[in-house]
Amino acid sequence: MTRAGELALALLVAALGIVREFALPAPSHLVAASTTFYVTIHLLAAAALWWQRTHPVASGSAIAFLALFTPTFASVVSAYSITARTTRHRWLVVVHALTWSVGSAVWTMPDGLIGPGLIAIAGLTGLHLGERRRFVEALADRERELTAEHARADERTRLAAEMHDVVTHRLNLMVLHAGALRMVAKDDDVRKAAEELRVAGCHSLAELRDLVGVLRSGRAARIPDVLPDRLSRLVADSAATGLEITLTEHGDADTISPAVRRTMYRVVQESLTNVHKHAPGAHTEITIHCGPSSVRAVIRNTRPSAIPALALPGSGSGLLGLRGRVEMVGGTLTAGPTDDGGFEVDAVLPAFVPT
Repeated sequence: MTRAGELALALLVAALGIVREFALPAPSHLVAASTTFYVTIHLLAAAALWWQRTHPVASGSAIAFLALFTPTFASVVSAYSITARTTRHRWLVVVHALTWSVGSAVWTMPDGLIGPGLIAIAGLTGLHLGERRRFVEALADRERELTAEHARADERTRLAAEMHDVVTHRLNLMVLHAGALRMVAKDDDVRKAAEELRVAGCHSLAELRDLVGVLRSGRAARIPDVLPDRLSRLVADSAATGLEITLTEHGDADTISPAVRRTMYRVVQESLTNVHKHAPGAHTEITIHCGPSSVRAVIRNTRPSAIPALALPGSGSGLLGLRGRVEMVGGTLTAGPTDDGGFEVDAVLPAFVPT
């Protein structure tokens, strides 16, 4: 109801109260006073309705107090308003019924339950309409959520198409060139490096297709599991480029959940990428502890012994995104420089999270 409607309702309540005082030959009152006094009570109760929206407790309490002097129709309106607008303060409906009964001295009237009955009906009507309104609002909110989800799904599909068209095209060219180089190269080392580059490109294409499928479907469960031996292959691939790496594993990685294995793999992968980019010539130690309740991955590298020869592109937010990924599975990640000029990444994850 608009404020203009509330003003009109307050004026109607005041008019009905004044008519009641003058029309009834002897209205029942608990307190004996002049008609002017009772008319003032009705006007004050009607005025209190104006604050029903912003101050429901104060307004309802004031109306209930005024009803002790003479029953006012503002009590009926207040009972409806309270139950229709909020799920709280419903006790005021009972207070309105009691003060109406006391103010009109119902024990002296043959039809004394009419007033409390009207208040009860008004309260129940407000309760029904209020619940119906809240239900409709909940449906509208749910519809907006579904609409937003559909929009996100459309955006995921568009991003998947863009990623497939742009990135896979470049990776395919890289794989084809590496294969051609392997065929025409005379030197064995060059052929070996070209084959490693071709295999790495094929693996990247396979992972990219999986991620594109996730973007299109929105189902993270479709991401393939990272088997424990892939960590050894990841370290071996980095070592093949000349990086000095030591991998130490404690416990059985088969016992941890796939989601934790994937996260641990990405922690090591991102850490090795940063070593390649920022610490060439450094010695890197990777220590994995797989316990019954937690998994810890520590990647520490020494001070770089050379200046990076290649300026590899990066977003500068790799560790930030990695921390978010670790926290998503309930783990913690700390990263920072060490006293000897190196760098350390320390990730602690739970051993099991639902896939």
